[in-house]
Amino acid sequence: MATRHLSRIIVLQTLYEWSFWGYPENKWQQIFERNLKEFGADIEEKDFPKKLIEGIIQNLNFIDEVIKKSSKNWPFEHIPLMEKNILRIAVYEIYFQDKNEVPLKVAINEAIELAKNFITEPSAKFINGVLGTVYENYLAEQNAKETIKN
Repeated sequence: MATRHLSRIIVLQTLYEWSFWGYPENKWQQIFERNLKEFGADIEEKDFPKKLIEGIIQNLNFIDEVIKKSSKNWPFEHIPLMEKNILRIAVYEIYFQDKNEVPLKVAINEAIELAKNFITEPSAKFINGVLGTVYENYLAEQNAKETIKN
């Protein structure tokens, strides 16, 4: 298993447990450290999962707003926790990761693979649809920024 894919799984496990318990402040750090210790011995880039989880937590409100805008006709509150957390990882990578390090399509493909492995095919299709909208909106925002610059 690729080390970054394993990192995303550990981050997903952490986010899921943290959200399941109602987002207790700073509890995610303990959950993450335990999961990393238990499942991450083979991870070569130890900073990758740490930066990923910290970035998601620091930008959670923004990420959730992007998901809300992009999940047409499906209220955010009704999105199951596993799907919501897979989307959080992908939205963070789309908006905040260095595109040379994690290209946009890699972030989307990883999310779909996580959904296929941990949930169901219909969930993977839902995530693909939401991320398709996120992707289009992100590109439109980037084009608007470039237009303003020029």
